[in-house]
This record gives sequence, structure tokens and C-alpha cells, in this order.
Amino acid sequence: MQRAFGHHAGIWRHILTRYCTEAGSEVNRETVRGFAGVSTPPPCVLLFAPVGPPTPDLASVRPESDLVRDFDFTSLDTNVSPLSSDHLLRISPQNPVAYEHNKMTPPAPESKREVTTVEDNTLKTHVEDIGYLVNQELHEETVRQAFTRYPKRTFWIIYTVWVLVISGFDSTASSAVIGIPRFRMDYGSEYRGNYVLPAQWQAAFSGGPAAGGVLSAVGASLLSDRIGRKYIFLIGLIFIFVGITLETVSNGSCAVFFGGKFLAGMATGCFVTTSMTYVAEFSPVAIRGIVSAAAPISGSASQLVVALIQNGYGDLPNSWAYKSLFMSQYAVTFTALIFWPFLPESPWYLVRRGKEDQAAKTYRSFGLPETEIEKAIANIKLTEERNKAETEGVSYAECFRKSNLRRTILAIGPFTIQAFCGVLFIVGYMVYYIQLAGYSTAMSYRLNITAQVIACTGNFCSWFLIDRVGRRNLMLCGLGLLCVMLWITGGLAVAATPGTVKGTVALILLYSGVYNATIGAASYTMLAEIATPRLRSKTVSIAVVSQSSWDIMWAFVMPYIFNPDKGNLQAKTTFIFGGFAIICWTYLYICHPETKGRSYQELDEMFTKAVSAKQFRNYVTETEKRGAEAKRQADESNLTV
Repeated sequence: MQRAFGHHAGIWRHILTRYCTEAGSEVNRETVRGFAGVSTPPPCVLLFAPVGPPTPDLASVRPESDLVRDFDFTSLDTNVSPLSSDHLLRISPQNPVAYEHNKMTPPAPESKREVTTVEDNTLKTHVEDIGYLVNQELHEETVRQAFTRYPKRTFWIIYTVWVLVISGFDSTASSAVIGIPRFRMDYGSEYRGNYVLPAQWQAAFSGGPAAGGVLSAVGASLLSDRIGRKYIFLIGLIFIFVGITLETVSNGSCAVFFGGKFLAGMATGCFVTTSMTYVAEFSPVAIRGIVSAAAPISGSASQLVVALIQNGYGDLPNSWAYKSLFMSQYAVTFTALIFWPFLPESPWYLVRRGKEDQAAKTYRSFGLPETEIEKAIANIKLTEERNKAETEGVSYAECFRKSNLRRTILAIGPFTIQAFCGVLFIVGYMVYYIQLAGYSTAMSYRLNITAQVIACTGNFCSWFLIDRVGRRNLMLCGLGLLCVMLWITGGLAVAATPGTVKGTVALILLYSGVYNATIGAASYTMLAEIATPRLRSKTVSIAVVSQSSWDIMWAFVMPYIFNPDKGNLQAKTTFIFGGFAIICWTYLYICHPETKGRSYQELDEMFTKAVSAKQFRNYVTETEKRGAEAKRQADESNLTV
């Protein structure tokens, strides 16, 4: 590894000053020549070498004095990075000293060097200081800086969110076809002058993809820790291409259509599990909340596109009334496929696998300078090292041990609440309900477009609310509003007058905006932030499995509750979800902490110390204290690390 020493001068000066100050060392008539350390094995070596005639006035100089502070470290050409893990470090090109596995070759006879070996935990402490300093710098980065400083990194974060749009588009498209009369005619049977789908197939079309998502979420998390995040995206793209094809050629066969839906559901499990992990690992603290809150745009934007296509083609008298939705999925999926070969692998995964050079290459492709690359990798290492105290491995069992059990419950809680706050009913049955309420097919399509525009607007609002209001407050306020709206909708449905029916439709439209601005967005943020980095992919998969499992249950139950030939509750179904919403709100209020602005190191510390949910917002961590101290010392020494 050939690097100019000047890139690391500030870090070297900081480490050397801290060590000499704590050790009480003196520089006796010699000038500091170098300071090197290795992480395997940990011991470090402090080297002092004469670079000129002895200077009498340097007979007893403390290292924290001007000698260390003003010494021109950038003039040294040592090719040594203070944060490197190389086993071979060369200290001076003129008279190199090779340090390898605690063995040092004798220096040249004419070179008089004083060598002092310090304990292994000393170097570890000083390298930790750099990690804490990096943590402090993360808090000082603004949202604008995080987005604009490295455009390539921002592009790949947006690409990851776009992949979620693909999964949302397929899920929405294959659900929306239920509201197309021609689809019900080809795949269903006549009932009292209208065509309806058999309840068992209607349930299977909703539950099948959820079941596929459960299987793929578990498999994706296992494979992503073995082969990386990038190839899981490719597997998901293959699943969805095959699934779309089966849906398109099903031609009235419920079994073939179900097979396509199942494979598309498996793609969704791959995408959601991997995308949320990828976003969490790539996004700086300043934009982590915004980016993760943008994930639900995949649902609302795809629903809007589906609604527009449905409005344009849904009244056709042939199978293209619904096949147009299937075919449009090819175009959306292809846009993700053409960029996939250039997708960089997650640096967190690479560092965890011991591939630091490849992680550095990824950061280099974003345009990060070498100093920033070293700091980013050091921060990952420090976070991973702290995780190991609470996790013995990266298995699913670790998600339910020690502090990780609490983190797993908190991470999947808001995500699971989505299955109980009524969104499945609103999204899947809105067009169908509007038609049953007496509106024409064309009007139901237009109202659906209105609902999706409101949903997208709500999600845009969440990008600004997530950091200003906070995750906890946003979820509590949002779920509280949804609960009130669900109960009012049910009450209006009981009256069943033309005026109250219009009221239920209006509330259903408004529901889409409130949901996407609050719990719909914040649940993704909480999932990305609360999971410990080493177990993030496992935790995300557990959340997907939990939500999908409940979705499967609702998919099979809902037709028997809602359909006119079964329970015929129609809009009164909201009473059920209103009751669950009260329970979910109580859980959030008691259990969920505020994670806004917290780095992963700080979250690790607070969960390890079992800080209560109410104390999270104002708790000052040891990580923050040490970061502020490291920053103060760096500023006092005029260091640029």
C-alpha cells in the first residue's frame, strides 16, 4: 500500500500527541521520526530518530509542547497509514525498519534509534479515538452536504429506492386487476349480474406473494452475508422477470397467474430485505432518515402509475384491459437491470469479510479522498468491534439474545403495525369498494388516481417531517389520526346513506396521505436504524417475514369479511382495524425510542446500557463525549483529520 504520509499527518499527530501525553514520555534531543501501529498483532512501536545535529535546547521537551504540535509531519515519506492493518510497515526509506508480527530487523549501525514498545491496548485506544472523531464529524455534516458532496453515492442510494419501486409496482399491478371488470370476467364467475373472483383464489392471489416474500426474505438475508448485497438484487430481478411472464401468459388460468404472483412475491422479499440493508449501510447520518423514509414512495408512486394505466386501458373489452399492467412491468424492471452491473458492493459487507481493499475501491469510485476512505473504514471497524460484544455471530439466533432481542422487537414493530392499521384494506380494496358503493368503473379509476396523488404527496411531506418532528412523534401522531379516521369511516358506513357513502370515500382518500406521511414512512426508518449493523440483514428479513405473515392471514380472511357474497362488511371493515390501531398506538407510546440523529455507535451503546425509551431523546452517550473530546483536541492542535 503506497500512500503519501501527508494524507495521514493529522491523524498521526493526534495519536502521537495523545500517547506521549498519557505516557509522560520526553523527547530527549531527538526529533520525532515516525509512529506506526498494526492491528494484527495489535502492539505498536514508537520510533525516535535523529534527523540532524543534537539541539541543546531540546534536552527535555514535553511532547505536548510546540515540538509535536509544530513538527512538519507532511514532510515525512513513510508510506504508512496510521489506520492500516498491514503487517509490514516501512518507517524511513533511507534506513527502513521492517515491523512484522512483533519482529524487528536491526537498523543500520550508523542509525541510532530509540525504540519503545507500548501495550496493545494503547494503540487500540488511540485508533478508537479516531473512530470517535469520525462519529463526531458525521453529526456535523448537513443534509445538503451529504447529498451533494459525493453525487455517485447519492445516485446509488436513489437506485436502491428505485428497485423498491419495481417490487411495489408488481404488487400493486397484480392487486389492482381485481378492480378491472374484464379480469373478473376471465378469471372469475357471475354472481347476481356481476362477475366476482372465487374467494379462495382472491385470497391466494394476495396471500401467495406474501408467502413468497417470507421464503425469499429468509433466504436473501442468509445469502447476502455470504455472496453480498449486489447479487441478491440480481436474483430478485430474475424472479420478477419470470413472474411477470407467467402472469402475462396465464390467459384465464388462476393457477398459472398464482405461480407468477408467487415468484413476483419472492422478488419483493429479495428487494425489500436487501434494499433496506443497503440504504442503511450507504446513507450518512444526515440523510439516513430522509432516504429510508423515501422507501414507501415505491408503493405510492407505483400505485399512481398503475392507476393511470388502469384508467387508460381498464375499460378495454379484451384481455389487454389488464395485460397492459403486466406488460408495463417489463419496462420498469428493465431500467433496474441495465444499471445492475455497475452497482457497487456494500463497504460494510466487504470490511466484514476482510476485503478492505475492495471496500476502499468502492469508496474511491464515489470520489472520496484517501483520508476520507481511511476514516470511513475505521468507523466501520470500530462499530463492528463494539457489535461483537453483544453478538457472538451473525445467525438468526443472535437476533434474540441480550440487547439484540429488544432491538429486533423494536425494529419489526412499526413494520408489522402496517398490517394492522388498515393499509392492506385501503390499497387492495379501494377501487372494488368504490364500485360496490355505486360509482362507475371510470369514476373509480379517477378516484384511485386522486388517492395515489395524495399518497405521493404524503410521502414527500415525510421527507421533511422525519427529522424535524422525529421518528417517534411522527408515528404516534400519524397512527393516532389513522385510528380516528378508521372509526369515523366505519360509523359513516353504518348509516349507509348517499351522503355518508361519499364521506367514507373521502376518508379513504385522505387515509392514503396521512399513512404515507407518518407510520408508512417512519416504519422503514426505524427498521433501518434500530437493527444492529452486524445483524441488519437478518433483522430486516425477520421484519419482512413478520409483516408478510400477517398479510397472508389478512389476504385469506379479508374476502370473507368484505365480499358481498360473504360477510359483506364493506367499509365497516375499518372497525376491525380501528380496534387494532388503538393497541398498536399504546405499544408505540410505551416501547419505542427516538433515534433521530443517532449514529450506529451511539445506538449500540444505548441499547447495550438498556436506556429506556423515554430517556433516548436526551441521553448523552460516552461515544458523544469522547467524540467531542477528540474533536476539541484536534481543533486545539489545528489538526485536519
